[in-house]
Amino acid sequence: MATFRTRIAKASERRGGLILANDYPTIRNLESRTIRNIETLHPFLCGIKLNFHLLLPLGRKEIKNITSTAHRRGLQVIADIKLNDINSTNLAATAYLWEMGLDAVIANPIMGPGALKSLVVSAHKKDRGVITLCHMSAPEAKESYELETGGIYLYEMFLKWALESRVDGIIAGATYPQIIRRCSERARGRLDIFSPGVGTQGGSAKEIILAGTRYVIAGRSILESSSPAREARHLQSLVRQPS
Repeated sequence: MATFRTRIAKASERRGGLILANDYPTIRNLESRTIRNIETLHPFLCGIKLNFHLLLPLGRKEIKNITSTAHRRGLQVIADIKLNDINSTNLAATAYLWEMGLDAVIANPIMGPGALKSLVVSAHKKDRGVITLCHMSAPEAKESYELETGGIYLYEMFLKWALESRVDGIIAGATYPQIIRRCSERARGRLDIFSPGVGTQGGSAKEIILAGTRYVIAGRSILESSSPAREARHLQSLVRQPS
């Protein structure tokens, strides 16, 4: 099997680099709603992101049904659980995720470079991916990710660890395009930048693609639209044609 980074790149070549954040505030009919989103929106997507609070109420059977449906439609599935624990717990958690068909996990690098490297090595043996937090899209992210430590900002340290650990990608919020640009210049293509925060939070798809984002993550602007397919098609066009 090809690596996660290769699989999602091939999907984006065909359809553009838009990922659906399937993040509902409630959990009613979650499995059926998620599958309906996949069936309706897959022509405009390369992947779908499932948040922690939406994975928790689902059983293995339901999650496998979602991931198998996504794979049939050519989508990669990302578990957004901000994984952050001791090495043995991280490896046990991801073993369950891989068994249920998830393709990649979003992790918090605050676990430290040693545990992060171990997680990446383990995931890559299964052709799965690891995406780490670098700088998030919420307004309060500046208060934490731009803290200075050892003469550099925290997000710069997280980027350094990500590069050293050979993660597949980092999260850098669309509401901070200047941070995306700095990370892209430093990474030089050694990892991909995934950016949430487009649309409802105010991020511009065109601006962040030009800054260096490879994959745009959008949720509420699509899910809460009167026509999710039309909104997804519009965002896809921006991701494919940034200039």
